[in-house]
Amino acid sequence: MLVVTDIDKSVEFYKKVFGLHVIMDFGANKTLTGGLALQTSETYKEFIGTSDISFGGNNFKVYFEEDDFDKFADRLKEYDIEYVHPIIEHSWGQRVVRFYNPDKHIIEVGENMKIVCKRFLNSGMTPEQVAERMDVPMKFINACMR
Repeated sequence: MLVVTDIDKSVEFYKKVFGLHVIMDFGANKTLTGGLALQTSETYKEFIGTSDISFGGNNFKVYFEEDDFDKFADRLKEYDIEYVHPIIEHSWGQRVVRFYNPDKHIIEVGENMKIVCKRFLNSGMTPEQVAERMDVPMKFINACMR
């Protein structure tokens, strides 16, 4: 659950960027497809008994994976997004991007690891080379090849 200052603005953000939809609406709390829940900061302050809430602490993230990472990255260009950093590729080959939602919570979107595996296999690497490059067991590579 994420605490948000403007629940309608947040719902619209997740709808536009990720295609999520409200599946349960309790007014001050909304659950979106995929299980992400949003709670208004006003009601959350009541729940915890303090008004000491801070945003933008960079101390956690919400993580999503995308099968078609390139398409998602292109779609991000349509929105006014504040990036933590541009797309990077980790040493194991997974491409990721991190950006802020409207309340400065970090959102990370990574390329699905099975897609990373298939990308390497399709480039001509052997399964053993892919396992070494991704630092994963052959069991994972074999599962991706099915």
